[in-house]
Amino acid sequence: MSAPRAVETVFRIESARIIAAVTRIVRDVGIAEELAQDALVAALEQWPESGVPERPGAWLMATARHRAIDLVRRRETYARKLAEVGRALDEAQEPEAAYDPDDIDDDLLRLVFTACHPVLSADARIALTLRLLGGLTTAEIARAFLVPEPTIAQRVVRAKRSLAKAGVPFEVPFGPDRAARLDSVLEVIYLVFNEGYAATTGDDWLRPALCEDALRLARVLAGLMPGEPEVHGLAALLELQASRTAARTGPDGQPVLLADQDRARWDHLLIRRGFTALERAGTGPYSLQAAIAACHARAVTYEETDWATIAALYARLAALTPSPVVALNRAVAVSMAEGPAAALPLVDALAAEPALADYHLLPSVRGDLLARLGRAEEARAEFERAAALTRNERERALLHARARELASGDAP
Repeated sequence: MSAPRAVETVFRIESARIIAAVTRIVRDVGIAEELAQDALVAALEQWPESGVPERPGAWLMATARHRAIDLVRRRETYARKLAEVGRALDEAQEPEAAYDPDDIDDDLLRLVFTACHPVLSADARIALTLRLLGGLTTAEIARAFLVPEPTIAQRVVRAKRSLAKAGVPFEVPFGPDRAARLDSVLEVIYLVFNEGYAATTGDDWLRPALCEDALRLARVLAGLMPGEPEVHGLAALLELQASRTAARTGPDGQPVLLADQDRARWDHLLIRRGFTALERAGTGPYSLQAAIAACHARAVTYEETDWATIAALYARLAALTPSPVVALNRAVAVSMAEGPAAALPLVDALAAEPALADYHLLPSVRGDLLARLGRAEEARAEFERAAALTRNERERALLHARARELASGDAP
């Protein structure tokens, strides 16, 4: 492997830990990222001449830390920083503190909670997390979300400024504050995965790279917080959902619905990982969704799916976190367990929900129920309405195809 390629590969793997370690010294994620980039530039300059070090990650870490220490020393407030940091300036180590069993001493986990701080908007948290923890470039994030690169760049810059302005501490919260902050962290990872699993816009139904980034972050978080059941619930959910990726699209990229998927193409390693994580999960919203995904994973065929259990799990989820989307998903499960006639009133009751006014899956589900009840013309109109609402080209084509089948009388 060439030196430049080695630099790029190692930096992608180690960048989050480097930024986290440097942030502990300079207490500013923006400056820490710049110093990590400085270390990357130094590697690009030196490794082609000196060769790739035996421990390249350690080399980058040491270089970034030394630059951070030099920066702190050069600041006019050096005396105050010296009193705060003490010998850590020379040893790049945290001073000993009283042991607190509820305090997690890990720089990477501190960075996770900092990047996902609620002071930032959801879009800013996602962009900053993918940048600092996912190791993605601004261009890669922009391509993944189909937005202009300057937009992502602005989000990242503003996010760093907002954290600095708010004086967000570089720490893992503990006690009651940890639970509240953890929700924000889990939400960011979940949103990143969902955008990859069912893209809201663009020509592609799937964006596997985003799924992989979210799954990697979930695994890291589960390793850093082994005592948090809902972290394992999210990890289980993403493992099980990701296991279907290969079967969710056809040869030309068109969506393949769950009923039509070749389950032999499901990734059984990911399914086993999901089951293992589920054993450590709790009873929170991500854990319940993981239990639903596990029902699908256990079914050898679509016809063997335990829809009654899935409907019951959705009922528990709706009681825990009431949501029109959860209610719609429960209606789908009820339709499979009890028939479309039992589910149609549940879907019709959601028609007035403001949150679902532009949600294409509402008319899509209603169209499916009407088609199963033999009301073809009404179903066709619902699929056309759903096609007009979706922003994903692959999904729009699928919905138009369903409508054409109904119009021609060829629908199954």
